[in-house]
Amino acid sequence: MTDSLIGEQSGAVLRLRLNRPALHNAFDAALIASLAETLRDAANDGSVRVVVLEGAGPSFSAGADLNWMRAMAAASEAENRDDALALARLMRTLDELPKPTVARVHGAAFGGGVGLVACCDIAIGVPEAKFGLTESKLGLLPAVISPYVIAAIGARQARRWFASAEMFDAAEALRIGLLHQVAPADQLDDAVNRQIALLLKAGPVAAASAKQLVSQVAQRTDRDALDAGNAALIARLRASPEGQEGLAAFLEKRSPAWAAKE
Repeated sequence: MTDSLIGEQSGAVLRLRLNRPALHNAFDAALIASLAETLRDAANDGSVRVVVLEGAGPSFSAGADLNWMRAMAAASEAENRDDALALARLMRTLDELPKPTVARVHGAAFGGGVGLVACCDIAIGVPEAKFGLTESKLGLLPAVISPYVIAAIGARQARRWFASAEMFDAAEALRIGLLHQVAPADQLDDAVNRQIALLLKAGPVAAASAKQLVSQVAQRTDRDALDAGNAALIARLRASPEGQEGLAAFLEKRSPAWAAKE
C-alpha cells in the first residue's frame, strides 16, 4: 500500500480510501497497482468480510490522472496496451472479489471512477455526486471499464452515455442502476453502515459466493447446465458447516454463530 491508498480495518470491515485529494483521487500507475494488490490481499484474508471503497477530499475519483494521460499519449501502442491491461486487471479484481463490496460515493466520479462504482456490489451516493463517462470528448472510449458499466446500467443506457460524454447527477445514476441508493451527505455513513450490518448477518461463504452465482446465471444460455450447476451449489451449501449452522440457527430461533460474533 502507498500514500495514495489508505486501508483501515475495523473488525471484519476493510475500508480502502483513495488518497489523492488534491488530484480528486485520479488514477496513476502506482495507485492502480496498489489498489489491485490490496484487493488481492483482502480476497485471501479470512478476517475481512466486507470491503468499503471511498475517496478522500471532495471527489470519489476523477478517473485518469492528467500527468499519467500525458505520459501515455507519448508512449507506444504496446506500452499503452500494457498500461490498459493493468487497469483491466484492477477492475476485474474488484468485480470478482470474493467479499461483498460497497462504494461510498461522496463526490464526483468520472471515467475510471465510474468503473470502480460499477464494479462494487452496492453503491451509495450523495445527491450532489456527479458522474461522467467523458472519454469520447478526447476521441477515446471507456473501453476497459465498459463490461462493468454495461452490466450496471444496461446496453441501451451505455450507448447514450458513452457516445454523448454528458454529465449526469445522482438521481439519474440511481434511475439507470449505477447507484443503489442516494442518501444526504449527513446520512451517508449511516446508510453505508446499515448495508454493512446486513452483509455481516449473511453467512460469509454465502456472501462470498453470491456474485459468482449471479455472474454464472447471467452468462449461461444452457438451461440444463444452469439447473445442474445451481442444484450442485445449493446442495454443497446446505451440507457445508455454514449451511448447517444457518439452518440450525433458523430452526432454533437464534442468531447464527457468525452474526453473534459481530
